[in-house]
Amino acid sequence: MIRLFVGLSLPERDRRALSRLQCGLKNARWVAADNLHVTLRFIGTVDESQAEDYATALDDVLAQPFDLRVKGVGTFGRPPHNLWAGVADQPAGVLAHLQARVESVLVRAGLPPEGQKFSPHVTLARLKKSTHPGPVADFLTAHEALQQPSFKVSGFTLFESQLSTIRFHGAHYTAFAEYDL
Repeated sequence: MIRLFVGLSLPERDRRALSRLQCGLKNARWVAADNLHVTLRFIGTVDESQAEDYATALDDVLAQPFDLRVKGVGTFGRPPHNLWAGVADQPAGVLAHLQARVESVLVRAGLPPEGQKFSPHVTLARLKKSTHPGPVADFLTAHEALQQPSFKVSGFTLFESQLSTIRFHGAHYTAFAEYDL
């Protein structure tokens, strides 16, 4: 069995810059710098045959290269359970178009449709329920002006996510297949 998701890798400079923000919050499980990415579609755990089917289906995704920029920070949930950095695409809407194409080919290949609206972001940390909202609000205020230089997105990746058996080590992501735009 293989655990998969489709995503966009970030340039090293963006991963380094984001990793420098990852401090100052108790009860935050920070995402390792090498794992920072934008998820286009979580697939989940599938067998080898399904993984190959999805990898083949993703060959049919047609989209043009575009620019992406890491911009701003925010949270999901009340109380917040995820801390993220936002992304902005140029021209506007091309990232949503790419995600819709990925979704479409995966659904045609047999994956059930995604149940939630696409909200592009880079997860920085997962927050425990016991995380006090004051420091989270302070973090958001301190980094609200975050804006990295834009970078060219010229492809996407089908990632394999291998969960660690060591507590608090998170997952390790490797490319299962890569696709050019």
